[in-house]
Amino acid sequence: MASKPKKTPKKTAPAEAKPDLADVRAKIDGIDRQIQALIAERARFAHQVGRAKGKLAAAVDYYRPEREAQVLRMVVDRNEGPLSDELLVHVFREIMSACLAQQEPLKIGYLGPEGTFSQQAVLKHFGRSAHGLPLASIEEVFQEVESGDADFGVVPVENSGQGTIQITLDMFLTSNLKICGEVELRVHQFLLSRSGHIEDIERIYAHPQSFAQTAGWLRANLPKVEKIPVSSNAEGARRARNADDAACIAGESAGHVYGLKKVVMSSIQDDKDNTTRFLVIGRQIFPPSGHDRTSVLVSIHDKPGALFDVLSPFARHGISMNRIESRPSHHAKWEYAFFIDLAGHVDDPAMKQAMAELKDHAAQVKVLGSYPVAVP
Repeated sequence: MASKPKKTPKKTAPAEAKPDLADVRAKIDGIDRQIQALIAERARFAHQVGRAKGKLAAAVDYYRPEREAQVLRMVVDRNEGPLSDELLVHVFREIMSACLAQQEPLKIGYLGPEGTFSQQAVLKHFGRSAHGLPLASIEEVFQEVESGDADFGVVPVENSGQGTIQITLDMFLTSNLKICGEVELRVHQFLLSRSGHIEDIERIYAHPQSFAQTAGWLRANLPKVEKIPVSSNAEGARRARNADDAACIAGESAGHVYGLKKVVMSSIQDDKDNTTRFLVIGRQIFPPSGHDRTSVLVSIHDKPGALFDVLSPFARHGISMNRIESRPSHHAKWEYAFFIDLAGHVDDPAMKQAMAELKDHAAQVKVLGSYPVAVP
């Protein structure tokens, strides 16, 4: 009987040499110097862009949201890891914000006080070199942008779980401002208090939207506490810092601003993917970025099939409708206006043709804005 051939022993790969810590740190320092030099060079070129545009009136004249969106999309397209798209977008957004602020910081109105989710949306979209203006109401944000005291405003428009913020839509019924951009912000709601002890809590302050987003958790964990609605979560945090028996529902940043502790370490919103969409409002429509959304306000005639007639032109020209919302028009009893979000820019040929046909079937058509789709 033939003997079995002997197996050739597997060669063991040589152990990878342990990197020298001092050498790794020296290489990191060298890379940091290169990054810093390149950022400085970028800032100088950004300054040349400003000079090429000539003497303009203010910082708002240098800002181009469509160009920013294009740059950030290229960042995402180039990303091969290990850092996430969201983190790299944040880094580049801050670089662009700092470069733009060489001319003059943008002034951005938002629903205050400091520490609101609206402020977080401002920071995400415009970076920390912009100058935030905390305001008392959404109405005041519109007023400050209309008057020119703010270059842009950031206002919430819808939440993934609770739907539309009606006051924002209603403002567009009478305002001539335009939508210049959008921000999608993942919202984490925390229970915060001065003491950080759940057994101390007798009342909770929060914006009505936050109470709605955390209703299930509150029923299960604090069913008997008094719930007091306030104009913003930051206002709730401001009140909660004054007493040990009070708490608030707010974002983590509000806790830092007002010196509050987390009562429980995890967020308490019922929907873990809770996201709020914000609109950037300004005084003009910007050119296409290549991946845009158009928002229109349409008032229809009171007749059978009126809404079908309004929507048909978009279907015929291959334009996707992302969202439709009806609101009382405030012009006549039982008369409604429709807010419609469409895929594409108002300057696209297909959109131009659809809009021309739409005017034959609608009582009024108002383009609220064409703007880049939110970047992560």
